[in-house]
Amino acid sequence: MNFHGTEVRQKALTLLRGGAKNADVARQLNVPKGTVGYWRHMDRAKRGECPVKRGAMCPRCDGLPLDSASYSYLLGLYLGDGHISHHSAHRAPSLMITLDDSWPGIQDEAEAAMRAVFPENTTCRVRRTGCHNIKVYYKHLFCLFPQHGPGKKHARKIALEPWQQDMVNDHPWEFVRGLIHSDGCRITNWTVRTVGGERKRYEYPRYWFTNVSDDIRRLYTDTLDRLGVEWKHCTRHGKLYNISVAKKASVALMDAHVGPKH
Repeated sequence: MNFHGTEVRQKALTLLRGGAKNADVARQLNVPKGTVGYWRHMDRAKRGECPVKRGAMCPRCDGLPLDSASYSYLLGLYLGDGHISHHSAHRAPSLMITLDDSWPGIQDEAEAAMRAVFPENTTCRVRRTGCHNIKVYYKHLFCLFPQHGPGKKHARKIALEPWQQDMVNDHPWEFVRGLIHSDGCRITNWTVRTVGGERKRYEYPRYWFTNVSDDIRRLYTDTLDRLGVEWKHCTRHGKLYNISVAKKASVALMDAHVGPKH
């Protein structure tokens, strides 16, 4: 769907080709900055230009520094709601994290993590019905996310490389936050008990994590084990797709490091 019309888009591209910055064009035309960034990417691709800087270097291939805390968070998001694609129109693949518009704070955190992990690359937000795709183009995405492969994640083996596991071990809460922000939530459960002959309602918080992939759930629970968080499986249509954290002390730990979605 074209939300802004061909005339507005063409005016934006004229300004961008003239050297204007994304933020300045967005402000001048009253268009979201992410949309302007997406237009820039598509325009450069159509003209045969690479969406990332030529000669882009890689933390894995070239030993460049990598923000390990931001990477651990972004890895959690990727395993939940992310995917990598490489279309013929682009010289570089793109990493896209799809996040619900109900949680704009998480969208902001995801984009901030992308900028920290890819400081030389431009991120963009593409609006979809009820959500935004947070995107970045980078030649070496397959180096940083070796879990990429054909088909859905739950249909193939998902395992971390030793260097990834080291980063998760150094920043376990960031990894857990990324997983919860993508495929988890904090909810309030309730139950009714009879106390002294009177039925009373009791409420208690619980963290849920739901993912079809056995491997991704195991990465989550293994990390919780190292953090001292108690958890249990909950069935869904006879399948162990849900991981529950409901013990008071464990919920308190999750609240201190993860918290409700925002």
